[in-house]
Amino acid sequence: MILIKLKSQEDLQNLQVKLVSSLKGGFNQIDKRWVDSYADLWNIPNDIIKILKLFTGEIKSTITGLRKPKRMFLDEMSLDDQDKLINFIQKNKILIISDILKGRGEFSADWTLVVCKSGKESKWVLKSINHVMNVFGAGDVCLSPRKSLNIGKILMQRKGGDNGRPTANMLQFKINPVELFEK
Repeated sequence: MILIKLKSQEDLQNLQVKLVSSLKGGFNQIDKRWVDSYADLWNIPNDIIKILKLFTGEIKSTITGLRKPKRMFLDEMSLDDQDKLINFIQKNKILIISDILKGRGEFSADWTLVVCKSGKESKWVLKSINHVMNVFGAGDVCLSPRKSLNIGKILMQRKGGDNGRPTANMLQFKINPVELFEK
């Protein structure tokens, strides 16, 4: 939080910080929740909720021969289901990007600070949240090379990991914050 005091008024600015260890980049989680939480935020219809829960593994598929029996990759779903999901995300792209990068309410971010600390050296960049949303929101909604989903430069994927705990089935969004050094 940054507090700016002027003689006649105060301005409160919220700051989010991303720490990276290399300017080569790497993905950094920006938001993760259960599918139902996103469903409430974005009024996701039931058919899209089911697609997302199959994708995360929150519900198990009855299809055999999946690459990973715990979940479905998007390319293992029907083309109709892939299109439904992509169309829904495309239609709601601005809302989704705003919620996962900026947030809502009194703690929504106004600025993003990315600090790269590598050894004894450090670099930083400070960008307005509108700039950040434009950088990471630019681009198409499409399947990623690993068959998750790209929303511009934001990666939507199953969280995974967590030593088999149920939280591995959450939906997660990631960015490469190093891109803000370039833009």
